[in-house]
Amino acid sequence: MDATATGRRVVVKVGSSSLTDARGAIDESAIAKVCAELAAARSAGFQVVAVSSGAIAAGLPVLGLADARPRDPVTLQAVSAVGQSRLMGVWDRHLAGHGLIGGQILLAPLDFGVREQYLHARATLGRLLSLGVLPIVNENDAIADDEIRFGDNDRIAALVAHLVGADTLVLLTDIAGVLTADPRFDSSASLIEEILEVDHDLEAVAGGAGTVRGSGGMATKLAAAKIAAWSGVRTVIAAADRPGVVADALGDVPGVGTVVRPRSQVLPARKLWIAFAISSSGTVVVDAGARRALESAGRSLLPAGVVGAHGRFAAGAAVEVADADGVVFAKGIVGLGAAALRDIAGVRTGDLPDGVPHEVIHRDDLVVLPG
Repeated sequence: MDATATGRRVVVKVGSSSLTDARGAIDESAIAKVCAELAAARSAGFQVVAVSSGAIAAGLPVLGLADARPRDPVTLQAVSAVGQSRLMGVWDRHLAGHGLIGGQILLAPLDFGVREQYLHARATLGRLLSLGVLPIVNENDAIADDEIRFGDNDRIAALVAHLVGADTLVLLTDIAGVLTADPRFDSSASLIEEILEVDHDLEAVAGGAGTVRGSGGMATKLAAAKIAAWSGVRTVIAAADRPGVVADALGDVPGVGTVVRPRSQVLPARKLWIAFAISSSGTVVVDAGARRALESAGRSLLPAGVVGAHGRFAAGAAVEVADADGVVFAKGIVGLGAAALRDIAGVRTGDLPDGVPHEVIHRDDLVVLPG
């Protein structure tokens, strides 16, 4: 492992199942191993950001809930508040053993969905790195209502990788990487060592959440890898308990896990933010001609191409764009609300009432989604 230029950045995400034991208690030896490997990466010249799951898992045994993970969001939020300080205490102790200072960063959907917050988060992380601090990022589970149900630290890790300009995203989990089948049901499943494109077939193989202690699964890791690929970031999905896994991932050692290569064509920052960082509030349905204009010609979406709108959304909200068959192929920031849009759907520009925007979604606010 060698950073050819001092300051190259890597984001390493570790899931709950890799940091806790079978009952959900924090596994000190697992965190000690990760900290030692992150310290080695720092010594090799990399700037390192850790993304750590585990707050909910760490809080479960403290509250006597280790045997049955609660499902209701409010209880999960309370559990995370108990577990977060315990999790960070272990991280701090083991980082200190390597002469490193950890800095906690808690992120919520707002931090990616509101541009100003996004820029503030980027500035804070950049300053921490310049001060020599190793940031430890976690979802702000105690207040993130929707996100807590999806367990999206993998997506947060990919977005953080883009935010800090990382070269590599390492997603550490409890299996060797992406396999050809679910090993729980198919003993012949084998490791896929390299992925050039995350497609629907791979996503179908990925499956769901792995264990009661973790809320994510391989599907969320592939989704994160897709975000990273469109950011120009290489992703490695590998086993947390593999000796020297971080060094091998950074060194591109064959067989370290599954490597998802970055795309040569990347999305600009704003379009990546629109595509992956903010949730959709509804769907705008367009005709075949409008789809061709958006996909092939890079045009703005005009009222004439709209055939319907689903959901309640206001001007400035993010919406999906689908064709008449219901296939979602784009996403954008809409220029007018759902009710107003329904009133002018199919109307040509020259026939629009005075004061009505001529563009439903401006081309600068629209991104054709990766397949």
